[in-house]
Amino acid sequence: MLKKIPVDQVRVGMYLHALDGPWMDHPFWKTRFVIRDTAVLAKLRASGLQGVWIDVSQGLDVAPPAEVSVTAPPALAVVATPPPARALAPSPAPAIAPPPPTRTLQDELRQAAALCREAHQQVKTMFGEARLGRAADAERCLPLVADIADSVYRNPGALVSLARLKTQDDYTYLHSVAVCALMVALGRELGLAPEVCREVGLAGLMHDLGKAAMPLDVLNKPGKLTSMEYEVMKTHPLRGHEMLVEGRGAGEAVLDVCLNHHERMDGAGYPHGLPPDRISLVARMGAVCDVYDAITSDRPYKNGWDPAASIAAMATWKGHFDPTVFKSFIKGVGIYPIGSLVKLHSGRLAVIVEQNAQSLGTPVVKVFFSTKSNMPIPVQVLDLSRGTDKIISREDPKAWRFPHLDQLWAGEQAPRRL
Repeated sequence: MLKKIPVDQVRVGMYLHALDGPWMDHPFWKTRFVIRDTAVLAKLRASGLQGVWIDVSQGLDVAPPAEVSVTAPPALAVVATPPPARALAPSPAPAIAPPPPTRTLQDELRQAAALCREAHQQVKTMFGEARLGRAADAERCLPLVADIADSVYRNPGALVSLARLKTQDDYTYLHSVAVCALMVALGRELGLAPEVCREVGLAGLMHDLGKAAMPLDVLNKPGKLTSMEYEVMKTHPLRGHEMLVEGRGAGEAVLDVCLNHHERMDGAGYPHGLPPDRISLVARMGAVCDVYDAITSDRPYKNGWDPAASIAAMATWKGHFDPTVFKSFIKGVGIYPIGSLVKLHSGRLAVIVEQNAQSLGTPVVKVFFSTKSNMPIPVQVLDLSRGTDKIISREDPKAWRFPHLDQLWAGEQAPRRL
């Protein structure tokens, strides 16, 4: 059962379900966790928040008689103006958050790698059938989406980060897989119920189906598109929507994301240049997830950007994304996403290997290089939340030319890329 209580009634052993205030106003990366020590409790009380939501089925209740029961959490403020009627909304009573991951990141990466291979083949088959004119069957993808969602719920960073390491030849297919995982992770961060997260995950998997109708010489062109070729590519949301309408198993969320994931909050998107009050929550989610994976992936005409640099760049694109949805996206992937190269105060270089559950700025890293001696050093795992060192800058991997950067965090699951 969920209860809203004042911050001064919070005690060690309680399970926090939500914090009553903007996420930028508090020091926690996640809002669902057990308070395990007095240091975290002190940080919460010093944050300035007035209230929190606790789940007494997963942690301690307030000490009687100070008890204020409720039957539903507060409405989630996602958009400034109401989305159209077809838009998905957060569940009025979100399901209990899943338990913390029981697998290590490396264990989850091994399973995620196998899942990526399976998903790659399934999406490739789906695109091939679409090119042959066969009807799209979204229902056939439901078991795959369920597996992807399970992986994301166990460890959000594993599949999301691994799917980013795609080769140029794999991009079209694994991009759909990556956006599926990102949509599930974002939906979870927004407080959507698990069944809704699977639905938006399916939307992510199917969002680019219209590219199956694009000319291959345009789709895979290794250089900049001409204005005419770009106009052709801009028709892929419409073509994909047509395919899904003619097929089976695509609900309104899937159709919506497919058609509108290139719409923008300033009205400058396509295919219809919709104003913000006509762009649904799921389409806003799709826009963020699609762009992030696109700019961090190697493409036929360019190399992918560093994840942390991508987040920083996207934050400057005024009018492109819904601000609240984008902030929730950052909470999910981190200011420094897994795989980012950073410089520490000690002069060492490190790669991000895992997010810290309670602080965006203090992830778990692997240090491996000294900028003072300009030499490799023994690899060491550091949890920066313990104050052992701190990040002072993000670094451009291309400038350093480390050939083994992916292997440092992904291990043997990192694809071998030239």
